Amino acid sequence: MKRIILLACALVLFASTAFAGTPVKVAHATWVGYGPLYIAKDLGYFAEEGLDVDIVIIEDEAQYAAALASGNIDGLGNVLDREVIHFAKGTPEVVVFAMDESSGGDGVISSAEIKTVADLKGKTVGLDKSSTSYFFFLSLLAKYGVDEKDINITEMGASDAGAAFVAGRIDGAVTWEPWLTNAGEREGGHVLVSSKEMPKTIVDVFVLNADFVKAHPEVPAKMTRCWNKAIAWYEQNADEGNEIMAKAMGLETQEMADMASGVTFIGGADNKVFFDKSKENSIFEVAERAITFWKSKGIITKDVSVDTLITPEYVNAD
Repeated sequence: MKRIILLACALVLFASTAFAGTPVKVAHATWVGYGPLYIAKDLGYFAEEGLDVDIVIIEDEAQYAAALASGNIDGLGNVLDREVIHFAKGTPEVVVFAMDESSGGDGVISSAEIKTVADLKGKTVGLDKSSTSYFFFLSLLAKYGVDEKDINITEMGASDAGAAFVAGRIDGAVTWEPWLTNAGEREGGHVLVSSKEMPKTIVDVFVLNADFVKAHPEVPAKMTRCWNKAIAWYEQNADEGNEIMAKAMGLETQEMADMASGVTFIGGADNKVFFDKSKENSIFEVAERAITFWKSKGIITKDVSVDTLITPEYVNAD
């Protein structure tokens, strides 16, 4: 009897190990754009593809960048322009698919007398130069022909900038929700420009460590299929999806829903278009724009091969 019990235990252990799937450790900061990863996990899409995906939250960019570079994590959800920087500094990685773009969730808030981007000249603007807010602001200035040198930039975090603006300490701020909504708490405060008017600028992407991809070449296409299924499901079940994402990130469901209203998730069909070089505002063009800006600021000091960083292979591998 003892032998039978031991054999049964061994078989259970073997079965659990055999069907655990390929381990994939993924990280992201707290942001709605990465939430559908939890939907894919919760609904069993990863398991269906033979993937054992572990999702962790890392808020500090230096930490998650180092973790991806060292192989302590296999994948990362992050903003494209920041991943351009990490890649240029030597992180072996590949962009697998786009996750979402900010379409109203980020922007510039300003005082009453500032009615156009040109009116920012000579004004004091709060801005985090170590985040994608800087790339957004530089793209905005380039679009309207305003020189950064003509603006008095005070470096601070996006939330701190929003609070400083509402308190009347600065003339404008590059920030995100809830500070865009809260801008009106200051008399005359308003949203000057939001990311809705700057499409394909703040774009989140899913990247995998290139060494991991070499060892597990089947994983990128599988992760892409799971993502596409999660987005398709979310489009039909937003309320339930917001609950899943909120619970996973420790947020209130309404808070998650509010965040989701400022982004556009990028699913299967949209990714195919976005990864098409012949299309306007393709992911390749956005990456090249980021390279140009970060080179001009001395953040990137060497040439970057966009075709090595980004491939359309996986978004087209149905």
